[in-house]
Amino acid sequence: MDLARCAVIGLGPMGHPVAATLLEAGIDLVVWNRTPSRGDDLVAAGARRAATPAEAAAEVILSVLPDVAQLRALLDAPTRAAWGAAGARLVILSTTGPEQVVALAEELAPDGIAVVDAPVSGGVAGAAAGTLSIMVGGAEEDVRAVRPVLEIAGGTVLHLGPSGSGAVAKLCNQIVVGGTLAALAEAFALARRSGLRPEQLAALLEGGLARSEVLAQKREKLLGREYALGGSTDNQVKDLRYASTAAEGVDLPARLLPALLALYSEAVEAGDGQADHAVIQELYLEDTERSRS
Repeated sequence: MDLARCAVIGLGPMGHPVAATLLEAGIDLVVWNRTPSRGDDLVAAGARRAATPAEAAAEVILSVLPDVAQLRALLDAPTRAAWGAAGARLVILSTTGPEQVVALAEELAPDGIAVVDAPVSGGVAGAAAGTLSIMVGGAEEDVRAVRPVLEIAGGTVLHLGPSGSGAVAKLCNQIVVGGTLAALAEAFALARRSGLRPEQLAALLEGGLARSEVLAQKREKLLGREYALGGSTDNQVKDLRYASTAAEGVDLPARLLPALLALYSEAVEAGDGQADHAVIQELYLEDTERSRS
């Protein structure tokens, strides 16, 4: 496979650093975003900007849109024809449900477009560093073809099985992330209300069994009560809903999922859907003044 032909669709909080990492590795990259200016720095660094999704045709197309619904909205006849002619393997890095991935793969197969689900974990920091954990589902041949690109973006790339397998693994991941962040929010709130300095609690957690990557990445947000967007609360709710559906599909008697979904949904209902999901800490605290970016 010619690694020089790769496209990134969606230059949001995760898509932009993924594209920058590929570009830095020497990939001849084409990018598309609904708001074109978001990719100005990438173009200045050597990426090509596609005016339409159809112009982003390449052998490997990474979709870093919020969900499959946004991707479907782009797949008009000219786009399908162009991507099919390029023999595209469409790699979905978004968190979604396995049913959505399987349905899209079946729908695009007649157009000559293969679909690989490869949701990622590691946050913006991992995307920028090329150290993401990438959970892959799809046919062996297709996964083998896109693996060289994924290995630039990720430190861990694991093929888990057929189409939809990566999506299931990411939902498992999101239960752990959402649950860990909820536990941290509750712990810091308890510390504050009990008269402990949250900075001291953070140091203690970092030095013991409770240390985690979630704490490392969300520490300053929790301490400063500043929730500039990293992973949005809206997306956390979306992911937990998909996880709940997946659990129901295999008759798993989930206990934690309903509580997490209710907690993050409450933050969305409070108007914090586009804040970083660490904003759930505010549900525990009495005063409402905080910095928002």
